[in-house]
Amino acid sequence: MGKDKVQIFDTTLRDGEQVPGCKLDTKQKLVIAQRLDELGVDVIEAGFPISSPGDFQSVHEIAKLVKNATVCGLTRAVKKDIEVAAEAIKVAKRPRIHTGIGTSDSHIKYKFNSTREKIIERAVEAVAYAKTFVEDVEFYAEDAGRTDNDYLAQICEAVIKAGATVLNIPDTTGYCLPEEYGAKMKYLKENVNGIEKAILSCHCHNDLGLATANSIAGVINGARQIECTINGIGERAGNTSLEEVVMILRQHPYLELDTDINSKLLYDTSQMVSQKMGMPVQPNKAIVGSNAFAHSSGIHQDGVIKQRETYEIIDPHDVGVNESSIVLTARSGRAALAYRAKNVGYELTKLQLDVVYQNFLKFADRQKEIMDEDIHKIIETSDVGIASIA
Repeated sequence: MGKDKVQIFDTTLRDGEQVPGCKLDTKQKLVIAQRLDELGVDVIEAGFPISSPGDFQSVHEIAKLVKNATVCGLTRAVKKDIEVAAEAIKVAKRPRIHTGIGTSDSHIKYKFNSTREKIIERAVEAVAYAKTFVEDVEFYAEDAGRTDNDYLAQICEAVIKAGATVLNIPDTTGYCLPEEYGAKMKYLKENVNGIEKAILSCHCHNDLGLATANSIAGVINGARQIECTINGIGERAGNTSLEEVVMILRQHPYLELDTDINSKLLYDTSQMVSQKMGMPVQPNKAIVGSNAFAHSSGIHQDGVIKQRETYEIIDPHDVGVNESSIVLTARSGRAALAYRAKNVGYELTKLQLDVVYQNFLKFADRQKEIMDEDIHKIIETSDVGIASIA
């Protein structure tokens, strides 16, 4: 039995760019868009065209550039928004308009001063209007995570009838627990007439650190698109991390779900986005952080040196990292020291290693990390007959 495909909808250039201080110019956006296309994402959300002339221009240029992915423009449920987005993406090989409106009682009452019935009307009008410009229309139910499931099902059913091809179910505030979010997808799958005509999509935020877990719960329960960003960047605590969901699906084959992402480009893409947005990747970031394949504990180092899979569930080469790192600190053991010493030209006997190790610990207690040049000093100042080692 073949695996079901989960589409990857990348919103690095729209939701990801909403991080304060991370504004990109058109040239930078084009470089990232081209890489996303090479990476194998299915949809690139290029921007919010009506928000500024610069964003319109960027979306238009991306639409001309991208060869494989669908190019998507975001709108509110407003006719002018939809018209501007349609103009921006009209040259795309695969254009999509992404329109929608808030559906939670909080949004309906306080943001729109409206009623549930009127919100459904506005949603249907927006989707139907977008459909006059493009075949592929995605509807987002903003704050779906806090929207009553029965009402959410009603609005989903109505927009499918109006022509929506994708239903975005955002956990806008990052509030849902994975069980709740998964159950919401399951409810929609089982209770929306015509649901087979549309793809359910996960769009999760990371306010409670649950964006990735919620997205995985969503696809397990029937969603077939995940909306995410490189490095998990985005407003507040960020969005679902593309590299995390891709590798979770790949590392758990029993889920029978996968993507078309070329995972060997993940690390390089992460570095590119980090550099262009001026957003450092935290060292302990899953998959692409500098410590993701680094080992400093003696027990772990010994295990990895003997058999990498002992402490690594992912081969670093699979995500574009050259090799695991054996980091020498005061917590490192003899096996790690011997391994690193051999890499710089010293084949230590057991007796020599015992002597050098004691000297190593003195060095390691004085500094955070022992580098290659330090290894030479350590061996040279150890009474082990240096001339016979190199």
